[in-house]
This record gives sequence, structure tokens and C-alpha cells, in this order.
Amino acid sequence: MALQSSSPRRPANGEPRVPGPAGESDEAAAASPAADEGATDTAPAEHAAAEAESEAGSRNRAAAEAGEKQARRASAGGPEGSGGGRSSTAAARRRSRAANRRPSGRERHDEKITVYVSAEELMDLEHARLVLRGEHGLAVDRGRIVREAVAVVLADLESRGDASILVRRLRGR
Repeated sequence: MALQSSSPRRPANGEPRVPGPAGESDEAAAASPAADEGATDTAPAEHAAAEAESEAGSRNRAAAEAGEKQARRASAGGPEGSGGGRSSTAAARRRSRAANRRPSGRERHDEKITVYVSAEELMDLEHARLVLRGEHGLAVDRGRIVREAVAVVLADLESRGDASILVRRLRGR
């Protein structure tokens, strides 16, 4: 199944062509009169409506993203009350839904590093994730496992120094 663009396409005659629903094949779209470049446009109002709908969708997405950013800032201690009544209602709904759920333990991290691992190490990490989930009931991602492992190894280094597992492994003993 091929991915379709979310923005209107413009054929050679300059009129916008709005992609069909996902799952509709390109053959069906090509059979439509709007897709035929040589056909005369018999429904300009449909094109205008589709274009207006696309622009409205873009504005709605932008407004939703702005609301999410504001909610994140507010929960992080940023300025409150600057979003108007509509976003505060949405934030109240989110808070009431969140009150009914257990915290997942996920945190937002500001710093990032890239670590290259072998295919075998990646499979071992994924296996550990599945064991934690299946046998211990802990639904955690690979990043959380790595952060916890780093914390354990660094604490061991801090407390045991030269006898720590990290020093021994790096020295090859």
C-alpha cells in the first residue's frame, strides 16, 4: 500500500486534485474526470470547497499543535491563562482523563545521544524488553532500559571504584 500526500495535488491544468481516502487506488482516481488533464472542469465549486476544506484542516491542525504546546508549557510551570477559554476547557478534559489513568513512568528528556550497537545487542535489548513485559509486567521501552542500566552501572562505579563491574569489563577481566 502506497502512502498518499495529505496536501492537494495540482495537475497540469492548475486545478487542485484532492487525494481520495486511503485505500482508494490510483486507478480509481485516474478514472475520475478531475484526474483527466484534458477534461473540462464541470464542477469548480467542488474544487473550491475541497481547497477550503484542506485549508481549514491545516488551520485546525495548527491550532491543535499550538494548544498542545501551551498545555506542555503550563504543566511545566509556564505562564497560564494566556490561551483563552477554549484551550483551558480542553486542558481540563485532559486532566480529568489523566486522573483516571495510572502514570506510565515516561519522562521527557532534553538531551540526546546516539549509540551504535550490533544487531545481536539490539536483539538482546529487545528480548530484555519483552521479558520485562511478559514475565514481570513492566511495559517499558528500550530507552528506559538503557537509562536504568546506565544508572546502575554508574552507581556501581561510584560506590566500588576499581572493583566495579564497569572497570572490570573495560579492562577485560
